[in-house]
Amino acid sequence: MPSTDYQFDPSATRDGYGAIDIVVNYYTPQVIAEKRVPTDENFRDQVRMAGDHRLGLTPEQYLEKMDRAGIERSLLIAARCGDRRMSTSTEIPYSYIHEACQKYPHRYSGVAGINPLLGIAGLKELDHAVKDLGFVAAHLYPHWFGQAPDAAIYYPYYARCAELGIPIMMQVGHCLVYRDDNRLATVAKPMLLDRIAIDFPELTIIGIHLGYPWTEEMISVATKHKNVYMAGDAYAPKHWGQSAVHFANTFGQDKFMFGTDWWVIDPERAVKEVDDLDFRAHSKKKIMRDNALRVFNLPG
Repeated sequence: MPSTDYQFDPSATRDGYGAIDIVVNYYTPQVIAEKRVPTDENFRDQVRMAGDHRLGLTPEQYLEKMDRAGIERSLLIAARCGDRRMSTSTEIPYSYIHEACQKYPHRYSGVAGINPLLGIAGLKELDHAVKDLGFVAAHLYPHWFGQAPDAAIYYPYYARCAELGIPIMMQVGHCLVYRDDNRLATVAKPMLLDRIAIDFPELTIIGIHLGYPWTEEMISVATKHKNVYMAGDAYAPKHWGQSAVHFANTFGQDKFMFGTDWWVIDPERAVKEVDDLDFRAHSKKKIMRDNALRVFNLPG
């Protein structure tokens, strides 16, 4: 049985250290009951979500899953998906994430979702999340707002993240049909991060979801700019593709980070598949742990 305080034991892992999962959706029975999930059953079928996961996991149940996977810390996203005035929009309150992080500060860290339509009020909410709640990063879903990542509407938020000294992660690549009653267009090709990186050299930018199907484009931007990184989440590691694996294992070992996008990818599966990819030991430790500790300024 796991310890009731859920202390992590690195000696129980294959490599002697705990992984950091930088992309974790807060998917609990509470948020499901409150209809705060931005996807429908068709999407959950498409990604082959296990039936026993569809009712959600409490923070404690998810910690048990993390322990089995060998994951020491997960970054929980207070995702903001669309215009609050629309019935198809959803968001996870910052307070939900803060509660889990307060209870298990050694295992969870918070990531503040951005809704650019909130203007100055949204900037104040971001300030509160970082300064008062201790969140370590910001998160953006461009497709939910129908604007490309380099659109002017986001620039005040990029500036504020730079001022606060926090990185911002955003989905790049295509988007799927998350719900049949609200089909979203793809707006975020990875090359659009190029202009943002130039305009905000002080801002750390993380392109999540591999940039798929433009993974090599994402690699090129991360290679060009010292302030741009990428993450291997939302796709099982065995499907990362040769170019992403080669990048993470060699010349991009300092620019790539592990993530799952739980509940899309099960962390137990993800860690096992990373093990099967036969990364070099020093590269693997960087992508599974060290890069995240550095980029997000995490204790470790």
